[in-house]
Amino acid sequence: MYQLNLPIFNVKIQRKNEKTYIFDFLRKKYVALTPEEWVRQHFTHYLVNDLNYPSGLLANETQIRVGNTVKRCDTVLYNNSLQALMIVEYKAPNVDISQRVFDQISRYNMVLHVDYLTVSNGLQHYCCKMDYENHTYKFLQHIPCFQEL
Repeated sequence: MYQLNLPIFNVKIQRKNEKTYIFDFLRKKYVALTPEEWVRQHFTHYLVNDLNYPSGLLANETQIRVGNTVKRCDTVLYNNSLQALMIVEYKAPNVDISQRVFDQISRYNMVLHVDYLTVSNGLQHYCCKMDYENHTYKFLQHIPCFQEL
C-alpha cells in the first residue's frame, strides 16, 4: 500500500478468497482494503492514538440523507451528548484534495451542521472550523486534539 503522512500503527490484514481486508477497529470487523480505506484506518488511529479522540465517539461510514439520496460520511466525531461535531472525508493518496472534495463534505454538513470539517488523502490534511454566525470558516494550522475542540 501507500506510504502516508500519518503515524504507523499495528495494521491487521487478512486475505480471503484472493481479496485483502483490513481490520477497522471502530466497526470491529474486517473491511475491503482499498487505497481510501488505507487512509481511513491510518487517520482514525491517528485521531485516537495521537490526538486523544475517544474511539467510542467516532463512527465510520455514517449514513445520512442528503435531499432524496442516502450518502455515507467517511467518519463522524460526536461530542459527549452524541451530537455530530466533526466530519472527516478521505480520499485515496493519488486523489488531489480539490474544491470538489470540499463541496462534497459541505453537502454532508448541510445535514449534520458540525463545528469542524476535515479532509485527508493520507498525504495532505486540512481542517476548518465553521463560523455559522458570520457564514464563513477558518482553516486551522493543524488537526486539533480532542481537548482543543
